Amino acid sequence: MNSIKRSETEFKDYLKSLGPGLITGASDDDPSGIATYSQAGASFGLATLWTAWITFPLMAAIQEMCARIGLVTSNGLTHVIKTHYSKRLLYVMLVLSFPAITLNIGADIAGMGAVSNLLVPAVPPFAFSILFTGLLMYIIIQYSYKKLAAILKWLCVVLFLYIIVPFIVTKNWSIVLKNTFIPTVHFDRKFCEMLVAILGTTISPYLFFWQTNMEAESQAQTETHIVVNKFFLRKMRSDVITGMFFSNAVMFFIILTTGVVLFNAGIRKIDTVEQAAQALKPLAGNLSYVLFAIGVIGTGLLAIPVLAGSLSYILAETFDWKEGLDKKFGEAKGFYITIIISLLIGLFINLTRITAFQALFVTAVVYGVTAPVLIGVILHICNNKKIMGDKTNGTLSNILGIATFLLMSVAAVALLYFQFN
Repeated sequence: MNSIKRSETEFKDYLKSLGPGLITGASDDDPSGIATYSQAGASFGLATLWTAWITFPLMAAIQEMCARIGLVTSNGLTHVIKTHYSKRLLYVMLVLSFPAITLNIGADIAGMGAVSNLLVPAVPPFAFSILFTGLLMYIIIQYSYKKLAAILKWLCVVLFLYIIVPFIVTKNWSIVLKNTFIPTVHFDRKFCEMLVAILGTTISPYLFFWQTNMEAESQAQTETHIVVNKFFLRKMRSDVITGMFFSNAVMFFIILTTGVVLFNAGIRKIDTVEQAAQALKPLAGNLSYVLFAIGVIGTGLLAIPVLAGSLSYILAETFDWKEGLDKKFGEAKGFYITIIISLLIGLFINLTRITAFQALFVTAVVYGVTAPVLIGVILHICNNKKIMGDKTNGTLSNILGIATFLLMSVAAVALLYFQFN
C-alpha cells in the first residue's frame, strides 16, 4: 500500500511539474503542422513515419537548452542575444520573424474557421475566424500568466484525439512498425521537399523564443528567487522531454492516419487541414472526421497564443518595452498591442489572395533559413560560461545540438536549392 501511495504521489508531482515544456511541445502541432503531416501521409503513405523518432531527441535537446537559458538568466532569448551578441543578428531575426509568425497565425486562423464550417455549414468560415480571433484576444489580455498557462495545459488534452483516430482505422500494425523503425528514403525532389517541410514544421524558431521566455516568466511567478540546482533542472528536463515526446507522438499518429486512409484511397494531394478532414469523412467514418476537425480547433486555440506571444516577446525585448503575460494591459501596452496587431493581421490575411498553403510555404522557407542560425547561437550561449555559469552544455547536449544544427543547415540548403532549380 505504501508503495502504491508513493507512486501516486510521485505521479501527481510529475503532472504538477509539467508546464512550459508540455505547452511548447503541444503548440508545435498547430493546424499548419497538421496540414504538413497530413500531406506527408497522403503523399507517401507510411514512408515518413520514422521522422518522428529521429526528430524527437534533436527537438528535445534544443528546447532543453532554451529552457535552461531562461532559468539561468531569468531573461528571454531575445534579451540574451541583444546583451551578448551583435544587434545586427537581432534585427535580422526580428525582420524575418514578424512576417513568418504572422503568416503562420493567419494560416492557423483560416484552418480553424474552415473546419468549424465543415462541422456547422450554416456559419461561414470567416465568421468563425472572427469569433476565434476575438476569443483569443480576450483570453490572452484578460487572464494572468498562471491562468493562461493552466488553460493552455488543459488544451493539450485535445491532442489525444489524434492518438485515438489511428486505432479506429488502422488494421496492419506490423507494416506500421516496419516503417517506424526502418527508414525509407526516396531520392527525388518531392520526397526531399517533404522531409525539409517536416523538419521546418517540427523544429520551429518561434518555439525557441517561447520556451526561453516561459521558463523565465514561470520563475518570476515565484515569491523568492529559485536556485537552479540539479533537482530543479531535472524537473525542467522532464517537462521538456514530455512535451517534445507528446508533440512527436501526435505527428506520428497524424501521418499514420492519413497514410493508412488517404494514401491507400489514392488521395495524394492535401494542402489544408479542412481537405484532410473532408477526405477522411467518407473513408474513415464520421467519428474520425469529427475528432480530426475538433482537434484542429483545439490545437489552433493552443498554438496561436504561443505564436503571438513569441512575436510579442521578441519585439518587447528588442525595444525594451515592458513585457509579460503576468502584467495587465496598462502595464505592458506595447507587448499586448503587438499581440492584438499580429492576430488582426493574421485574420485579415484571409481576405487577401494569399492562400493558407502559400502562407505556410513562405513560413516554412523563413523558418528553414533562420533555424540553423538560431540553433548555432543557442549552442554558443549554452557553452558560454559568462552567461550560463556552471550550467553549460554537457557532452550529450552538444552532440545532439550539433547534429540538429547540421541537419537543419542541410535542410535549409536543400530548401533553397529546390526553389531555384
